[in-house]
Amino acid sequence: MKYLIVGLGNPGPEYENTRHNAGFKIVDKLVENLEGQWKDERYGWISEIKYKGRALTLLKPSTYMNRSGKSVSYWGRKLKLKTPDKILVVVDDIHLPLGSCRLRKKGGSGGHNGLQDIEEKMGRNDYPRIRVGIGSDFYPGQQVDYVLSEWTEEEEKLLPDIIQHCADMILSYTTIGADRTMNQFNK
Repeated sequence: MKYLIVGLGNPGPEYENTRHNAGFKIVDKLVENLEGQWKDERYGWISEIKYKGRALTLLKPSTYMNRSGKSVSYWGRKLKLKTPDKILVVVDDIHLPLGSCRLRKKGGSGGHNGLQDIEEKMGRNDYPRIRVGIGSDFYPGQQVDYVLSEWTEEEEKLLPDIIQHCADMILSYTTIGADRTMNQFNK
């Protein structure tokens, strides 16, 4: 069974430690845990890993967050994934408190430009996603500054556990499916 696991973020060192790159951090952790390697490929960095009989292709788009759909749709076609449940997107979410990870089988973009672009390029929104809570500690109109700012010192201390929890959630999804993973992890 093949899966495309997409961590959303922005390329470049200036974005590396920002809240908007939570998806990148989580797929990086998964590649580290499973001793994979990143390769620079068309529209992104790819790591191909085997896990419990599954072929996982992890993707960090090299396009900016708001243009993630180009990369995701390209790799979905290249891997010949026939159903949307084989593409799992990991994305930051200001509507969830810091540290919460929620798996959804489908849904709207929730105002997230990366998800919106994926929906436009794929022509659908019925693909699963893990939303990673980054909190909403900003004033009205400051959303962009907030998501593009770096984690605070206090948040940095919490990140390793959050990242590992979300990485475990991905592996659960690929082995036991969405419903059982949601029952186990969406607490």
